[in-house]
Amino acid sequence: MSDTLAITDTRPGDQYLVESLLDLSFGLDRRSKSSYRLREGNRPAEGLSLVMRDETVALAGSISFWPVRIGLAGTHALLLGPLAVHPRRQGLGIGLALMHEGLARAKALGHRLVVLVGDAPYYAKVGFARAPHGRLIMPGPTDPDRILYLELAPHAFDGVAGALASPPQFAASAALAPPHGAEAEEQRAEA
Repeated sequence: MSDTLAITDTRPGDQYLVESLLDLSFGLDRRSKSSYRLREGNRPAEGLSLVMRDETVALAGSISFWPVRIGLAGTHALLLGPLAVHPRRQGLGIGLALMHEGLARAKALGHRLVVLVGDAPYYAKVGFARAPHGRLIMPGPTDPDRILYLELAPHAFDGVAGALASPPQFAASAALAPPHGAEAEEQRAEA
């Protein structure tokens, strides 16, 4: 990797550059993917939106992590993505460097679990593994072989199962979920 490359936090003025890089990398139809449903009405996790700056292109790469919840238990996790590398800068290890930095920061911030939809052989380079089929459910059609997870803390994936939702979506779906445990007992007592 070139000495001119540096990973920094995304700054407010970078938004246009990041969106342009994402359009260049994934095409204009990228927002139709199911992982984008988890970003709607959501904000990237604090301190976990990174870019790699370069003299030859405005941004050589970018990565973001988004808070999500999994299942009715509402297990907290991060959704990695999108991860993009400028086509003229691919093959230099930029994507891996961004992932290593982002995952190290996420772990230091106390996050325990990261999920994503992506190419298993590529993401396995930093430790991601395929989620067992049916255990994690995306909000839309998704190839189950592309749903991956990484534990940042031991046993963070133990017992985790269900649909992924962004915090605003989770709040709405949890309010509609049938009561269980102490809530169900409380409702029976009131009746």
